[in-house]
Amino acid sequence: MGWVGAVLALGTVALVLAVVHRSFGDYMATVYTTPRDWRVERGLYRLLGVDPRSGQTWQAYARGVLTFSLVGLLLVYALQRTQQWLPYSLGLPAVAPDLSFNTAASFVGNTNWQSYSPEQTVGYTVQLAGLAVQNFVSAAVGMAVAVALVRGFAHRRTGTIGNFWVDLVRGSLRILLPLSVVGAVVLMIGGVVQNFDGFTDVTTVAGGAQSIPGGPVASQEAIKLLGTNGGGFFNANSAHPFENPTAWTNVVEVLLMLAVPFSLPRTFGRMVGDLRQGYAILAAVGVIFVASFAALTALESAGSGTAPQLAGGAMEGKEARFGIVGTTLFATTSTTTSTGAVNAMHDSFTALGGMIPMLNMMLGEVAPGGVGSGLYGMLVLAVIAVFVAGLLVGRTPEYLGKKIGPREIKLASLYILVTPTLVLAGTALSFAIPAVRESVVSTTIWNPGVHGMSEVLYAFTSAASNNGSAFAGITANTPWMNTALGVAILLGRFVPIVLVLALAGSLARQDKVPATAGTLPTHRPQFVGLLVGVVVILTALTYFPVLALGPLAEGLV
Repeated sequence: MGWVGAVLALGTVALVLAVVHRSFGDYMATVYTTPRDWRVERGLYRLLGVDPRSGQTWQAYARGVLTFSLVGLLLVYALQRTQQWLPYSLGLPAVAPDLSFNTAASFVGNTNWQSYSPEQTVGYTVQLAGLAVQNFVSAAVGMAVAVALVRGFAHRRTGTIGNFWVDLVRGSLRILLPLSVVGAVVLMIGGVVQNFDGFTDVTTVAGGAQSIPGGPVASQEAIKLLGTNGGGFFNANSAHPFENPTAWTNVVEVLLMLAVPFSLPRTFGRMVGDLRQGYAILAAVGVIFVASFAALTALESAGSGTAPQLAGGAMEGKEARFGIVGTTLFATTSTTTSTGAVNAMHDSFTALGGMIPMLNMMLGEVAPGGVGSGLYGMLVLAVIAVFVAGLLVGRTPEYLGKKIGPREIKLASLYILVTPTLVLAGTALSFAIPAVRESVVSTTIWNPGVHGMSEVLYAFTSAASNNGSAFAGITANTPWMNTALGVAILLGRFVPIVLVLALAGSLARQDKVPATAGTLPTHRPQFVGLLVGVVVILTALTYFPVLALGPLAEGLV
């Protein structure tokens, strides 16, 4: 019965995504290619001093991304540090400096890692004016960068890749805002809370006293999922009944996380003038996603031990209203899309089951990945796959009519090295520096031994991959963890973005070369298999040693 439910759940999600993929993907392509501006957009361009008709080089585009993100980082930090003087602060004090930095970096970096309990730390003004705003614009930044890379493949001898400010405004106003409004309404119908009531004191059934928090939850829940952000209004995130009340709202939240990433390959195909290329990317994404879901469901359903077997699976840390299938579908979606939202505690998964969400992030979160970041990550890996194929047959590699030369492959190689470097270095330093190790072992880790190693590895993987989920058995609100994870988030977000934009600029300067008999077809099943193989092999070779010290060691004993 469990596998029947898994197939039905996956089939339902796949059917809805198939319905929206074409129309939504085409709509997004139109948003980023139409010459027409809305009136409100023209007003914003005048305010920003932007000429919407002027294209930007990759350097100018990158300066726009970095400047805008730096301003957002400073604003979110300032809001937290001055919270006690803001309206709707709920009487909460200012957030500590290291935690303010971590949170600001997290939300600006589309990560939404939370080292704190939101309902006990930040008031409504910080939630709405700081965190919710970044949920929109950080997602729009990722989409803009993806579209810039697509233009690099589509443009010929221009050297320009679009206008960042136009892409940012259009992504926010035409895509994310209207869809989040619809999503919020649907979630409110399902029972998600939306109010400004603050804390309500109640008497429990047992006669005790409890303060029940309220707040504008549905509106933030919709954009946290749609923008693959993941930061919950409550500490329990989407396991909290005020954020995710029922089994059907659980499916809706899964669909919100997948809607944009699974439609962007269609946008890619439409913008490069070859829909088959988009279908090839989508096929690779689908294969990895289904394999991950099947593996996690199998491991959690067959949880070893007397208690899991009596319960029909490993139910510890899972909500009974979702069950194993609802939990594994949500966890797979969350960690393959860089959302980081959770409807269960990943720390309580079986040892090998807990490794699957970690692997999803280590794969680069490209199946389908975050809003925008998943598409540009998969396209970089496609460049690597084409290069490997070129080496095998002894020909100059080409992708979409663009030659993949030394500059392009260097940029792609640097891209895939950023996240592993941050993950492995952060984990190693946490145990190698004596003073830091003492803090990590005595305060951060609640479960010593190999599981504690997995908790720290998961934390740095989540931060550097801009995911934001956690094993939840870890105390990350310490000066070292807040600072180290904040730095990992910023470097893991913006260094790859700069490399992607440099790659886009390099491609845009090229002319298209005609296909010949020796050109590798990149729309056929052979290329899809090669692309999936490149994704998996790169991850296995990079992370296997450290996985052997954590989840593999725990699961195979």
